[in-house]
Amino acid sequence: MSSLPIISGSETIRALQRLGFVVVRQRGSHIVLRKESQGCVVPNHREIKIGTLAGLLKQAGVSVDDFINALDL
Repeated sequence: MSSLPIISGSETIRALQRLGFVVVRQRGSHIVLRKESQGCVVPNHREIKIGTLAGLLKQAGVSVDDFINALDL
């Protein structure tokens, strides 16, 4: 398992969209994405803390390795 990088909310959303997630709605700085029955809430901040990122990946049902591959850093 790779370690999670410190990235922005927009980079997180872009990576999740590459994995098939679609933006459903936004309220303030929080953007809700959904893929079939899985969903997650991404804070659109300059930096997302590693614990927050790990939690939203767990909520979305995405593995860390799949997410890092979708980041295309």
